[in-house]
Amino acid sequence: MSKANEQILVVDDNPTIRSSLIAVLQDEGYDVSAVSDAGETLAFLEKMVPAVILLDIWLPGVSGMEVLKKVKQDHPEVTVIVISGHGTIDLAVQSMKLGAYGFIEKPLSLENILQHIQHALESRRQSLQIRALKQRVRGKYELIGKSEAIERIREQAKQAAPSNARVLIMGENGTGKELVAGMIHEMSLRKDGPFIEVNCAAIPEELIESELFGHEKGAFTGATRQRIGKFELAHGGTLFLDEVGDMSLKTQAKVLRSLEEQRFARVGGGRQVSVDVRVISASNKDLVALIERDEFREDLFYRLNVIPIVVPPLKERLEDIPLLADYFAKQFCNEYGKKTKQFSKAAMELLQSYPWPGNVRELRNIVERTMIMTTNAEISAHQIPDLVPKATGPIAIARDVPLKKARQQFEKEYIVYHLQQNDWGVSSTAKKLGIDRTSLYKKIHAYGIAVPSADQT
Repeated sequence: MSKANEQILVVDDNPTIRSSLIAVLQDEGYDVSAVSDAGETLAFLEKMVPAVILLDIWLPGVSGMEVLKKVKQDHPEVTVIVISGHGTIDLAVQSMKLGAYGFIEKPLSLENILQHIQHALESRRQSLQIRALKQRVRGKYELIGKSEAIERIREQAKQAAPSNARVLIMGENGTGKELVAGMIHEMSLRKDGPFIEVNCAAIPEELIESELFGHEKGAFTGATRQRIGKFELAHGGTLFLDEVGDMSLKTQAKVLRSLEEQRFARVGGGRQVSVDVRVISASNKDLVALIERDEFREDLFYRLNVIPIVVPPLKERLEDIPLLADYFAKQFCNEYGKKTKQFSKAAMELLQSYPWPGNVRELRNIVERTMIMTTNAEISAHQIPDLVPKATGPIAIARDVPLKKARQQFEKEYIVYHLQQNDWGVSSTAKKLGIDRTSLYKKIHAYGIAVPSADQT
């Protein structure tokens, strides 16, 4: 982040010291302001929150120690460096206990001041990065699967990662678009920087600009203090705009300008904030169709869609389900302190027969529920039907397979669907399908369908 983005406030009742520090720090490229007492300091903080405060501990009226206590109470993210002409060990220890970053004795050494500020700002940047990392505590971003589609996505992510090119990830809800974005970040040259996620669909339209770009105090009702936006927090790293198709045209215009210029103004402010951010976006909507309806800017689409990646739905990569189910099972057993459980062959076939409209997210939820609600080490098929929601829509099959395989796949899923609808009763299902029970038994056996119900007559 450039020095001009990290404001420094000098608090000292000596006008000579104030003017000297302002001149030196401005020469170094910092944005500097100065006040003379506690009242002016607190009034300044009502309008703007600096990155660093150089605070004289001996102020007229309210002491600098009281100011320090108030600052750290209301703005714990602000770094305070205490300066004093009557420095003692006890005073230094007391200020550090109250949250001061450092303690400098007068007469001031400008070299010492600059060194303290440099170290303080670096520490602040690291704290912001740690905060950003905590926002995405999910462990390592990893795509689970062995399907051709997953291997292709891994290769695309590997090729895209080293560049700063923008990536647009398309796919249905629950397919793992955020995992792809995280993988790209962790393989990029920005991996030590923050990875900031913004769900554009979850933020009200009137707040999305403030969320992205921050705001100044008084910018709108409820803006009681300055706020740093996600673009600024992502400086030096990656900003992931999830469900970008849900942004209003007004917000799209501001995002477009920010991408072109790598700078922006906070809501309610005029000062330009410069950032170095790589943007990865994702959408479950057809952005081209939105463009045709004048609901998405074509110029923004081309800015975002430098490298397109498509994540297919789970129903088109059924071979990934066993790996995903086992991965989630181990994850939740570890999380809940349970012994590792496994799915039986019949149970796994049942999972693979379901169309998963909620994709990987739905499978993850089902596995978690299964790990919690079952006690035996092997999950049998009869423990799944009550957990897997019954299909309610038409059966979907892959369209890029030979006719014979597609016919077999459809028939198997068709039979499983009606078995579920009839509580796995073979007799009632056969009657519903208009075939005799013996023929249905043969098809169940041929397709390896596990019928969990004990009553099959």
